[in-house]
Amino acid sequence: MTTNVRALAALVLTPLLQNKGSLNTQYPSIERSCPEKDRALLRELCYGTMRHHPQLNCIIKLLQNRAFKFRDIDIKAIVLVGIYQLQHTRIPPHAAISESVDACRELDKEWAGKVVNAILRRFQREQEELEESLSSNESYRYNHPEWMIAKLKNNWPDHWQQILESNNSQAPLTLRINQQQTERPRYLEQLEPIVDSEETLYSDLGIRLSTSLNVESLPGYEQGSFSVQDEAAQFAAQLLDLKPQQYVLDACAAPGGKLCHILETEPSLKAVDAVELEERRAGRIEENLDRLNLDANLIIADASTQEWWSGELYDRILLDAPCSATGVIRRNPDIKYLRQGEDIIEISKLQLSILENCWSMLKPGGKILYATCSIFPQENERLIKRFMAKADDAVHRPIDAEWGIKREYGRQLFPQVSGHDGFYYALLQKQSKLD
Repeated sequence: MTTNVRALAALVLTPLLQNKGSLNTQYPSIERSCPEKDRALLRELCYGTMRHHPQLNCIIKLLQNRAFKFRDIDIKAIVLVGIYQLQHTRIPPHAAISESVDACRELDKEWAGKVVNAILRRFQREQEELEESLSSNESYRYNHPEWMIAKLKNNWPDHWQQILESNNSQAPLTLRINQQQTERPRYLEQLEPIVDSEETLYSDLGIRLSTSLNVESLPGYEQGSFSVQDEAAQFAAQLLDLKPQQYVLDACAAPGGKLCHILETEPSLKAVDAVELEERRAGRIEENLDRLNLDANLIIADASTQEWWSGELYDRILLDAPCSATGVIRRNPDIKYLRQGEDIIEISKLQLSILENCWSMLKPGGKILYATCSIFPQENERLIKRFMAKADDAVHRPIDAEWGIKREYGRQLFPQVSGHDGFYYALLQKQSKLD
C-alpha cells in the first residue's frame, strides 16, 4: 500500500463519500499502514476534511466543470483534502498541491493529476473571491448541511447558532477517574508534570486535558485508573441511583464506558447484563472490562427483542439508545455528511421499540434511564412524551441538576466549546401495584 499520506486519506474518505462506511470503520485499518511519523497528519487530513466537508463541497461545485463520476470519487477525495490543506492548515501551498498530484499516481490514476493540479491552483488564485461569493450560502457560512441548519433553527430558535459553532470545534479529551482506584485530586497531581489538566465543571470524576495525547502513556492506564469518557456521558451512573444487590441491564452497551462506570459506582450489584447487537463493537466492551478488571454478562443480541432475556426483571435499566449522534459531531465530523434528515424518523421508531421492550423487563418500582447523544427533540423529549402517553404505569422523575436545560421530559445538553458533548437524559420509574 502507498505511504503517500494524501493517497491514504483518499482511501479512508472514498468509502464515506460513496456512503459505504464511516471514519470509525475506515480509518483504523488505513492508519495501521501509515508510517508512525505521518499518522498525526493523516488523522488531521481525514477528520479535518470531514469536519469542513459542507464548506469544501460548496467550493468544489464552483471550481469543477462537471461532477466526478462514481468510479472517480477517490479523486474528489484528493481534491477535498487538497482544498482543506490550502484553506485550514499551515502546510505550504506548493507541498499541499504537489503531494495531492502525486497521490493520483499512487492511486493508479495518473491522468487525474492535471485535473487536481488545475482545481487546486485555481482555488489558490481565487480563494478570496470564491469565499466571498459563498458568504450568503448558509451551508458554507455555518459549515453544516442545509437540512440540519433548518431543523436546528426550528427545534432550538434560541440555541441553534451556539450548537453549530460548538459542532465546528474540536472536542477536548476528557477522562473519568476510576473511583475504586484513585481520587481526582491525587490523579491531577500525577498528571501535572505530563499535561495541563483541570476538573470538569459538573462531573465529580472528570478531568479535562488541555491537549490530545496517547492516553496509553498516562499513569495508571494499564491498571485501570481512568477511562476516556466525555463529561456528559459521566452523568448516567449517578442518575441510575444504584444500590447493592440490584439487577441491572445496560441495553445498548458498546463501547462500554457507561457500563464500566456503573460497575465502578456500585461494586455490590447482584449482576449486570450488557446487551450489544454488533459483535465487532462488543469486542470494545470486553477490552474495557478486562483493562478495568470488571465483570458483566456480555450478551450479543438485539435489545428490541426478548429472545436473549432470562425472564428475571431488572431493578435498573440504562438505555443509551441508538441515535443520530448529532450531539457528538465534534468527535465524529463525518456525521454531517452521512446523516440525512429523513433518518431521524426511522431512528426514532427504533428507539421507541427498544424502550417499550426494555420497559416490559423492568421490575415494578424500578427505574429506566433513557439517554441519547442527540440534540433533536424527536429522538428525545418528544419520544418520551409519546411513550408516556401509552405506558399508564410510567412516572417521569424530573432530573434536578446544574447541567443542561430542563424540558417537559428530561434534560437536554448542547455541545459546548471546550466543554461537554450534546446529550439527553430522561428518568422514568415503573409504578408498583402499591403506588
